[in-house]
Amino acid sequence: MEITEIESVAVSIPLAEPVAFATRIVEERDHAIVYVRTDEGDEGLGYTLGYGGAGLIADAVTELLEPMLVGEDPRDTERLWREMFDSTVQIGRKGVVLRAISIVDIALWDLKATAAGMPLYKLLGGSKEEIPAYASGGYYRDTKGLEGLREEMERYVDRGHDVVKMKVGRESLATEVDRVRTVREAIGPHRTLLMDANGKWSNKQEAVRACRAFGEYDPYFIEEPVMPDSIDLMSEVNAALSYPVAAGELEFNRYGFQHLLDAGAVEIVQPDATVVGGITEWMRVAHMAAARDVPVAPHYNWDLHVHLLGAIENGLWAEYFYRDSDVKAFDDVLVHPMEPTDGTLEIPDRPGHGIELDRDALDSFRIE
Repeated sequence: MEITEIESVAVSIPLAEPVAFATRIVEERDHAIVYVRTDEGDEGLGYTLGYGGAGLIADAVTELLEPMLVGEDPRDTERLWREMFDSTVQIGRKGVVLRAISIVDIALWDLKATAAGMPLYKLLGGSKEEIPAYASGGYYRDTKGLEGLREEMERYVDRGHDVVKMKVGRESLATEVDRVRTVREAIGPHRTLLMDANGKWSNKQEAVRACRAFGEYDPYFIEEPVMPDSIDLMSEVNAALSYPVAAGELEFNRYGFQHLLDAGAVEIVQPDATVVGGITEWMRVAHMAAARDVPVAPHYNWDLHVHLLGAIENGLWAEYFYRDSDVKAFDDVLVHPMEPTDGTLEIPDRPGHGIELDRDALDSFRIE
């Protein structure tokens, strides 16, 4: 089996209504997508959020990675990952190029599992067949208010979720405390509350003051209280709180996660396979965390991450966004969108990762 072609495209899917979190407003979701094809007619799919750079990621695949992969055996994922990373290390240790490596690696694993006739999680060493999912939301909208936030969280509970996540940090501290209290009241005292600040606070005093004010409402973790590269500051915040810091959605490769863990910056890691270096590197991070008894709760992309959580022993939850939250617009191009049952996602038993894109829908959102 040999790789004959890699197709890379960029798409942008507009949201019906803009949403906001602590540090920015989101009006659309752009994605870079790759198809890796072989001489035997097999095809593997990989994708990632672009955050405004989907075209750059797609170009990096075409210009940097495709020339070194054509003619190679797609099943040699370990070797090919090393070749892609080493060959681009001077320009791509993090950021756009590593996202390009990530989506190619995901496509290679999809190909390998499909060729083996196995669901991806089984090929990776399956440990479970269904994954608990938390309902992620609590974004800011001008028309939402506390009552809208309460109603949103009550919907998640009604749908069977015992774990929910909300955004914090955009408003004044007094308003944010009201928001956290409202969510705790909506979900009740025994369900799990997660919070995400998206790197809002720039110093220890602001971060600790806010997070301690939220502590009365028994949060399970605070995600990214400070910017992801402020690892020393994140460590100080983590040490000052009675509940843990979680981070890692924007961290790249095993070396970045080693730094987070060695510094005591996090107690829960959140690697995203579409960012960290693909499935090959995601598994390395998960196993490194397991050696330290640190749980893994990956960021976003549950369609893919359920397979990875189903292959490790230290998985915590998948993050799930309902389509009516109008945040996960990628569902608009999926042939088999997933939805939890009683707060649980069943891992698909289709060969590979089982994610299939609607080509017509994809073309309608393509960035030329």
